[in-house]
Amino acid sequence: MKAIDRLIFAAWIIPMTSDNEVILTDHAIAIHHGLILDILPANQARDLYQATHQDYLADHVLIPGLINAHTHSPMTLFRGLADDLPLMTWLNEHIWPAEAKWVNELFIKEGTQLALAEMIRGGVTCFNDMYFYPDITAREATKAGMRAVVGLIMIDFPSQWADNTEDYINKGLHVFKENINNPLINCAFAPHAPYTVSDEPLLKIKTLADELEIPIHIHLHETQDEINHSLENYQKRPLQRFADLGLLNPNLTAVHMVHLENNEIEQIAKAGVHIVHCPQSNLKLASGFCPVDKLQKAGVNIALGTDGASSNNDLDCFAEMQTAAMLAKAVANDASALPAYQALQMATINGAKALGIADKTGSLEKGKSADICAVKLNTLESVPLFNPISQLVYACSRHQVTDVWVRGEVLLKNRQLTTLDEADLIAKAQAWAMKIRT
Repeated sequence: MKAIDRLIFAAWIIPMTSDNEVILTDHAIAIHHGLILDILPANQARDLYQATHQDYLADHVLIPGLINAHTHSPMTLFRGLADDLPLMTWLNEHIWPAEAKWVNELFIKEGTQLALAEMIRGGVTCFNDMYFYPDITAREATKAGMRAVVGLIMIDFPSQWADNTEDYINKGLHVFKENINNPLINCAFAPHAPYTVSDEPLLKIKTLADELEIPIHIHLHETQDEINHSLENYQKRPLQRFADLGLLNPNLTAVHMVHLENNEIEQIAKAGVHIVHCPQSNLKLASGFCPVDKLQKAGVNIALGTDGASSNNDLDCFAEMQTAAMLAKAVANDASALPAYQALQMATINGAKALGIADKTGSLEKGKSADICAVKLNTLESVPLFNPISQLVYACSRHQVTDVWVRGEVLLKNRQLTTLDEADLIAKAQAWAMKIRT
């Protein structure tokens, strides 16, 4: 028998390695040195491997850890600060003033810690972040054992993080170099939006992204206001402006993409642009409806994100899957649009593809990182069970996530965080609320 680190036995495993539904019953995952060594029937696993740690999850399904492909993690500390407002009012009159007053290194550290805990308890093993002080976000994710793609933020105006566009780039490059050998952290350039970043810094970012072979992710076509702003200032829609700058390519991840014309969908598909769909944020801010069914039929890779907790107001990828699936059906007027399995793809392997890390995570297969989420299906709310995939998307909640591993390390055990202190995080968040509301 071969000695290995861990064996996880489960009633079902959904590996997400195929475009067709695959459900393995009574199987086990063998893990060694943080990687998936094997996925095989339980009886064979018992014969072949002797594991230091064994987990028996008879009522559970194992899936790849969920990937939150777009969020602003420190903004958990602004959760519920300004609700029921349109995007530009929300930003200009509430969020940007609050950021100017409160965002500092401690805010980033403690807001990120709170977000990490919430995401881990919701089965998320990787997140793509866009916010100030990405060095702190990377550091906190690493301490907690969580995978992240940290955005090297860029805006035209000064902030607590940087003084000008050159400063944003230099500080971002430093974060990239600091984490180049970090197995948990990747980087992406993160210009905020077409209305906050001008052409010259976008061209600099494109050159650097090509040289360093890292993605670019940006809010794009989120609101009609954004499109009107572009028409007024550039005499073209944002997507055409990006095409003219040479930014439409497989290196670009466009977040939201709500207001799209049919020719733009063809343009995106041809260019290989990835999209991150944030359905609950779009609904709450009344930004519009992403044409998911049309995009999928055109062959566009679509991932799933929560956006920040100040506009959602949570980091719940199970809720996003359900909302995405149901909203796509309503928008397309077709009950077969975005089936459950495709929604699960959006939250796993599609996210990994969009972030450029599909060689590491996003599916359960030999050689990939052991980033795994266990969901208990034998609960009052999810029985009887006919199809685990449908149950995950349409019936389950994040509260049924019991165990989470990243690189084979336990981050959640029987709903208990192992690398973060829940009581401490709650106390810190409440202290911030007292300060911010005064």
